[in-house]
Amino acid sequence: MNWNGKRVLITGAGGFIGSHLVEEMLQRNCKIRAFVHYNSFNRWGWLDFLPDALRKNIEVYSGDIRDPHGVKSAMKEIDVVFHLAALIGIPYSYHSPDVYLDTNIRGTLNILQAGRDSGVERIIHTSTSEIYGTAQFVPITEEHPVNPQSPYAATKSGADFLASTFFRSFGTPVVIIRPFNTYGPRQSARAIIPTIITQILGGDTKIKLGSLTPTRDLNYVEDTVTGFIRAGESDNILGETINLGTNREIAIGDLAMKIAEIIGIKVKISSTKERVRPLKSEVERLLADNKKAKRLLNWSPETSLEEGLKRTIEWFREPGNLRFYKPDLYNI
Repeated sequence: MNWNGKRVLITGAGGFIGSHLVEEMLQRNCKIRAFVHYNSFNRWGWLDFLPDALRKNIEVYSGDIRDPHGVKSAMKEIDVVFHLAALIGIPYSYHSPDVYLDTNIRGTLNILQAGRDSGVERIIHTSTSEIYGTAQFVPITEEHPVNPQSPYAATKSGADFLASTFFRSFGTPVVIIRPFNTYGPRQSARAIIPTIITQILGGDTKIKLGSLTPTRDLNYVEDTVTGFIRAGESDNILGETINLGTNREIAIGDLAMKIAEIIGIKVKISSTKERVRPLKSEVERLLADNKKAKRLLNWSPETSLEEGLKRTIEWFREPGNLRFYKPDLYNI
């Protein structure tokens, strides 16, 4: 696909991955419509902090992904949709599962219905490695059983199944991209890497985390964004589900020590009860098989974990960035 002049809708555009995707897509001379969650202050999330020269080239649409009429309006005259809007915090999904159902499942249904009616060329739907649950075999291929262990993962599983059945039932041109844990600048406070970095840079040497033994496969955000773009432009992938992962894993405790070493601070790490998931809800191991992404998207990660962590830490060190976070509070 040639992006020149393409009309592209990005939902969740003000968020972590979405804002990076907007930046990268602007380099491809396409027309970006950025769907952000409406608020009365007219704030656009991380898009507010993009350079003026970039932001002026974005058409911002403020709305709510749960509103089918607003979604239909946002999809008018759109060629390609990157659907990233979702509620993603796992602990908050224990607290308020209803809103996850509405946002992650009904919001995705609204995108699929509007895409089917408007005749878009492609919808790239965002999944998550959390739907696999604790690995039953490694590395985890796309054929691994789906075994969600949290309300968040259950709603994302439901959204995935909706997307795949719209392709099978109606020929809706859907591709499902399943990133493993993405990290980098602008990530929310509820994620593990910002949790570690902000505590250390905030002056704490006693770092409070949840379980220390689970392992994760960590993607730097620029690599994840490249995978999304490849999914938008690659041929013969409609109806496919594709993992984006590094085929490497690291335990949470080891990750914290690695971050502390890069920062140059000696720390003590403890597991606190309030941060530990319920026993049967903890995903103990995630390790991606990325062969399908290499074959269909010509994609593989280019950023090492150490390099990605260094870039992320440097962003948090920038004056003003740390003020968006409250490292002394547990963010669900």
